[in-house]
Amino acid sequence: MKHQAHLLMILTGGLLLLSLGQSCSEKSGEKMEAVRTESSKDLVDYAKGFEIQCFENYKKLIVKSPYPDSEQDHEYLLTRGDVKTGEGIETIQIPVKRLIATSTTHIPMLEVLGAEERLIGFPNTDFISSERTRALISGGQLTDIGKDMSLNAEMIIALKPDVLIAFGVDDSDRAFATLRKNGIPIVFNGDWLEETPLGRAEWIKFFGALLDQDAKADSVFKVIEQEYLEARKIAERATETPSLMSGVLFKDQWNLPAGESFAANLYRDANTDYLWKDSQGQGSLVLNFESVLEKAADADFWIGSGVYTRREDLLEANGHYAEFKAFQNHSVYTFSMRKGPGGGILYYELAPIKPHIVLKDLVKVTHPELLPDYEPFFLQKLD
Repeated sequence: MKHQAHLLMILTGGLLLLSLGQSCSEKSGEKMEAVRTESSKDLVDYAKGFEIQCFENYKKLIVKSPYPDSEQDHEYLLTRGDVKTGEGIETIQIPVKRLIATSTTHIPMLEVLGAEERLIGFPNTDFISSERTRALISGGQLTDIGKDMSLNAEMIIALKPDVLIAFGVDDSDRAFATLRKNGIPIVFNGDWLEETPLGRAEWIKFFGALLDQDAKADSVFKVIEQEYLEARKIAERATETPSLMSGVLFKDQWNLPAGESFAANLYRDANTDYLWKDSQGQGSLVLNFESVLEKAADADFWIGSGVYTRREDLLEANGHYAEFKAFQNHSVYTFSMRKGPGGGILYYELAPIKPHIVLKDLVKVTHPELLPDYEPFFLQKLD
């Protein structure tokens, strides 16, 4: 498939042209007062959750409200050697050589930067799908350090990481306090809170800053941005705007993307009429079946059928699903068919850094005439 070949080129660096104009330069071993440099400007264009400030001899990474109801920003100095800044905030020596990540969305970003071998610990390694990173698990280079957010602090301390990249809904994990006492920096990653697909993908620059690969991260993102914007332009040529519903029932409640969410923005850019596009919120809406049926009974497409990958499974779960026109017309699609060796769904791991592929999938499904030779990667029709 053409798009898979293109993906491989991106992953292996075949399309990466280093752009030094969008990076921070470092001077090692110097003691200097903070001097802001011109290269500080416009390093982050879409993401709202973090900022990179460049100074003459160090960088400052600012993560803004990395979890819901976070009351303050988290700031980190990224530097080489002994640098006098006059700022009493946590210092991290770069490039980070040994790190622990906590979300599968972090894995592809490390791989794109060629830094997966710096990953030494991860919770629930069974859910990692990437062949490259699974090879590290098989070889004993990557240690399972806990389940979900119950991190094994003793195991982490023994691994001696330079930093732990945290993902969570708050800062309450008891392991964090223990790790901080033992000198292990906790750096929060809030990519999952981004509203826009390009904003989420731009967190590649967060990893670029920590790995001291700013220029490479910027080049990777430029390719993603270009392909996403091109796909959006293609979608704009559509002569019709099909209506679209999403989600399924879970314990008698229907969960679907809110109007300001990552998914809703993808539906908008695919030139579809997402029926809950005007709702507020960046996460999910929780509705009852009756309200969804009333609004979406005649929707043209049903995108995102949860864990269900067959029409029969949907009907077995709830026979009332057959009342939707999209079901009757065989227009139900799922992101859940492609799975890794441990059962992890590839979409959840890869979509944040491949929004251009997700958008092309949506355009192909809802406007097939616009991409006649394209074969969807994530989005598959229910049999």
